[in-house]
Amino acid sequence: MVKEKTRYKAVIADHTYTIIGQESKQHMDLVTKLVNEQLAEIKHISPQTNDEQASVLLAINAISDQLKKQEKVLNLEQEVAELKKRTIRLAELENRIKRIEAIEEEARGVLKKNGQEDVEIHNHMEAQQILNENRKQQIQSKSTQDQ
Repeated sequence: MVKEKTRYKAVIADHTYTIIGQESKQHMDLVTKLVNEQLAEIKHISPQTNDEQASVLLAINAISDQLKKQEKVLNLEQEVAELKKRTIRLAELENRIKRIEAIEEEARGVLKKNGQEDVEIHNHMEAQQILNENRKQQIQSKSTQDQ
């Protein structure tokens, strides 16, 4: 939804300006207040500065701050992208762990069924070997039954 443009009257350094934009009155009041405060601060620090010079200095400060904030936003966006990649990788690793745990649990079930509950499984490769051996025995058993 597009915001409607509104006119706003701002008094900055004793000059009235009509500003047209989409921001709320509260936002523009705050902007006007900050601009006047910063102009007063510049003139306090450097009393010989006229309104035009103070305005240019304020604009330079504002653009400098904006550039710093844009750089920070870009850095944060890069960080978010990296964290998303890491989150995806973490989810992949969690899924792998679940599959390994399922293989190990199935292997323990085979050992229990074969009365070998005291056999310890040290890693998923051993668990897979137990399952492979069990399947091999099932195939051999079935082929001898079919003969």
